[in-house]
Amino acid sequence: MHTGYGNALRQAMGERDIISFIGVYDTFSASLAAEHFDGLFISGFSFAASYYGLPDIGFIAWPDIVGVVERIRTILPEHHIMVDMDDGYGDAEVAAHVTALLESAGASGIIMEDQKRPRRCGHYGGKQLLPLEEFLVKLERVLGARRELVVVARTDATDQEDRLARALAFEAAGADAILADGLESLDVLRELTARVHRPVMFNQIAGGKSPPCDLAELKAAGVSLVNYSTPCLFAAQAAIESSMLKLKQSGGRLPSAKEQPVRLAECTNVLKRNFARRFEPVHAAPVAESVAR
Repeated sequence: MHTGYGNALRQAMGERDIISFIGVYDTFSASLAAEHFDGLFISGFSFAASYYGLPDIGFIAWPDIVGVVERIRTILPEHHIMVDMDDGYGDAEVAAHVTALLESAGASGIIMEDQKRPRRCGHYGGKQLLPLEEFLVKLERVLGARRELVVVARTDATDQEDRLARALAFEAAGADAILADGLESLDVLRELTARVHRPVMFNQIAGGKSPPCDLAELKAAGVSLVNYSTPCLFAAQAAIESSMLKLKQSGGRLPSAKEQPVRLAECTNVLKRNFARRFEPVHAAPVAESVAR
């Protein structure tokens, strides 16, 4: 088992003001995102849509998540991989077991939320929370099960006082970073970052509850980790729908080579780069920081 990925991410967190994690839904989307960013996020919303064709309401089985982490890590040996672990997929013992497996598979960090089932995407209503003490038991078991994995504790509380109380309790339990999902404004975010003495993560999703922000705004608000949950999935949906419509309208004729931005050679080149990386030495160090800019 490789044991350097968590520490590589910790080092980057100490050296960089802010790190972006781009939400991917499978190995190919990870390949494309990795050309531009050194942080990847295996998004629960995106993975549920891609792997099952279902909404993000608790269908994901932990062996499937472990499998996709293994596949992505195989072709991207030096990127930071953050994994959405939902609620830990069960009780505290299951959550601890999955944590250890994800670390063995090559995850750099995980995010675990305080929802109880039936769970929901953090930017939808109808969420129910575990009692704080019950979630803390699960969080402590997860922290005890990791070696160096970065653990982000997420709260889906909608009341600001409850959010703050839970965030401070997560900090006291030893979480490496805090995420409060579905924040409605930067003012709410600033209040959180002023109270918490751990790195704070912010989750961006197109059409979600939180306002779209650039990295400069988020840095000014005290954020150091940013998740982009769905850009690859939503881009793929738009591109596939557009391509199918054009194919239908053309009577089934493919575009000419000049009209087609991606052809056989361009796709094959991505796959060849993935294959080549499988045989490169693994350093567990981030790729050049310039890639993330």
